[in-house]
Amino acid sequence: MTYGPSFEELYRRAASHVYKILQGVDIAKIPIEQPVKFDFVLNMRTAKALGLVIPPSLLALADEVIE
Repeated sequence: MTYGPSFEELYRRAASHVYKILQGVDIAKIPIEQPVKFDFVLNMRTAKALGLVIPPSLLALADEVIE
């Protein structure tokens, strides 16, 4: 399992920064942004291979489940 920033959201933010730079905004004036959206992903294939039992309550919280 992993819990980390949403890469899709990070790519969108990066594109926004590139757009600002191409428009001529001074790089020093573009604020640094922290990730605000995080994804919780469970890999059930690996959990089963390791003999782990994942509770249904944890499965319900997952943003993505890899079968």
